[in-house]
Amino acid sequence: MWNFIKNREPNIHMKRLFEPFLSYRHFRTRAVDRQNTSSTGLYGFDHLKSPKGFQRFVDEAIERSSELIDYISGMPSSAEIIRAMDEISDTVCSVVDSAELCRQTHPARGFVEEAIKASMKINVYLHFLNTNHTLYNAVKKAEQDGHLLTEEARRTALHLRIDFEKGGIHLPSGKLDRVNQLNMDAHKLCREYGENIINDPGYVDIFPASRIPRQIQHLLKPIYRLTSGVSKESLGSYEDEQEKGFRIITEPRTLFSVLQLTPDEQVRKMAYLKGSSVPHANHEVLDKLINSRHELAQIMGCKSYAEFVMQLNMASSPEVVVSFLQEMSNMVKEKADEEFNTIRNLKRDVCGQRCVDLEPWDEAYYTTMMKSSAYNLDSAVVPSYFSLPQCIEGLKLLVKSLFGASFDSVPMAPGESWHPDVLKMCIHHPEEGDLGFLYLDLFSRKGKYPGCATFAIKGGRKISETEYQLPDYQHFAGTRVALDFAETPSNLFEYYARDYRVLKKFARHYSTGEVIPEKLVKSLNGARDMFAATELQRQIFYALVDQTLFGEQLSVPRDTNSIVAHLKRQQSNEKHVEGTHMHIRFSHFLTYGAATIWKKLCQEDPLSPTTGTLLRTKLLQYGGAKEPADLLTDLVGDGIVRYHNGGIVPDVTSCLEELKLLDDKNRHIGK
Repeated sequence: MWNFIKNREPNIHMKRLFEPFLSYRHFRTRAVDRQNTSSTGLYGFDHLKSPKGFQRFVDEAIERSSELIDYISGMPSSAEIIRAMDEISDTVCSVVDSAELCRQTHPARGFVEEAIKASMKINVYLHFLNTNHTLYNAVKKAEQDGHLLTEEARRTALHLRIDFEKGGIHLPSGKLDRVNQLNMDAHKLCREYGENIINDPGYVDIFPASRIPRQIQHLLKPIYRLTSGVSKESLGSYEDEQEKGFRIITEPRTLFSVLQLTPDEQVRKMAYLKGSSVPHANHEVLDKLINSRHELAQIMGCKSYAEFVMQLNMASSPEVVVSFLQEMSNMVKEKADEEFNTIRNLKRDVCGQRCVDLEPWDEAYYTTMMKSSAYNLDSAVVPSYFSLPQCIEGLKLLVKSLFGASFDSVPMAPGESWHPDVLKMCIHHPEEGDLGFLYLDLFSRKGKYPGCATFAIKGGRKISETEYQLPDYQHFAGTRVALDFAETPSNLFEYYARDYRVLKKFARHYSTGEVIPEKLVKSLNGARDMFAATELQRQIFYALVDQTLFGEQLSVPRDTNSIVAHLKRQQSNEKHVEGTHMHIRFSHFLTYGAATIWKKLCQEDPLSPTTGTLLRTKLLQYGGAKEPADLLTDLVGDGIVRYHNGGIVPDVTSCLEELKLLDDKNRHIGK
């Protein structure tokens, strides 16, 4: 049942700022005292006033869950079984999610260490839940007896039963024990993989400092080395002098800035090679993870782990995904080849050599140069209009215009926060009350998760006929949806971030107050659309790497480095450089329908309350409580998804039109 919990990672896109609207509220929630000054614990949990509180947090979660198991064993009504199961899920998730957020973001080592212990203990208990036949039999009874009155309750029962079976509960004891061990191994390996990325980002030292462009020097660490030189005072005598340089930490964001803005090709090369070859420890971790997941899938009767995880997703099978990606790859190749030649020719013009080739560390630099030239775009100017306070004002504007709600900062109780930079935001509806709360921890710091991410803390759940737990079943709350549907809302709201009608209402210069010029927005959008085929080709390559590494294995052991290198040569114009291994620090998602939703529903009047009502009541409010394809079709009608080889894939017509990649030859692929 809770198989999805133990493999859950933080969502790596912090764009999904509208999760509190994913469950529509038919109940008025309990009032929140925003002026509460009494002390509490981390994230508002009283247990977490100190690091040791995690121990009690886990113990009480296990105690309450055990009480609910006893209640379920008495076989109450089907509705009560599902309600109690959902409470178990909510109780356990509160510990799992809080421990994960603490582990990734808390600056105090004591809290982090106790969160790790809590995570390990609750995961042991999760294995007990996943193999509990009393719960499994109760869920099957609730699903089969036909007494569940709502579609959401029936869907919850179905998903709970499938989650149990994905954990192997229906298998003989020997195989079940092996499945449990493999799941525990995979969980540890996933965590180790992520920790290695954080702990070993790689670095290169560059001397002298003048080799680094001034506009990115603030991202780097100044370093110094001793050099010997002739003393001015005494000819022939020597003294040590300090030479300044910079250390480039080659984590993805810094690396991209270096590749994009550094004229010195050798600096770009050094940074690229280092950033694309670490962390070394993940070679072994990834190989172990692939083998564990493959064995798990085979025990479960699947040909591959990719097939195993595609259950309950729209695409339904790896064959559907791969054939769709190959179609897209063929469609985009000609345009991507043209773009590659354009970039290579620019490098040859700049370097004055006709035989020079385009290297992997060149693309970002020369595409940035071309974009700046074509649109007279100074990338250093753009951030001046998007200070953090102005961006929050933009969020307030969207929430108010689309959903009729407010989005305001509220005070935190003593002990609730984990760092002074953290903001707590409340989404409040004048008729429905508080819809949800959001913590914003937006600044990087040592020891913190390095990328953009969202972490769940508490999902929405109906507690009684009159009470509702903020943001109906928490099993479907927020982003607990089909993986290939999870990114659709965040991708949709990216369109708002580049529409001048929206931007002019909040994007102002941080010092002068000037509204962002329309010409600048047009330049940004024009530059974004340049080399669209190259970027789409890259995303297709990433998705195929994921599908191939965890796909059907024709030989064991497999050389993952050779597999990725072969795919890169096959699917991309970019050279593969021996010794680089991009697959040891990347993740990827395939998304559905955002371009079509924007075009058909939002583009005409993006801030219309009518648009917001449709988005909320037909898409966002359900979370995972309805089939994603049904939600998308109900929202915009036919033409947003299509059936393909027995599964459901995006209709990419709108996306291709937007990227100017649709012609008569490719039109059949979009539909």
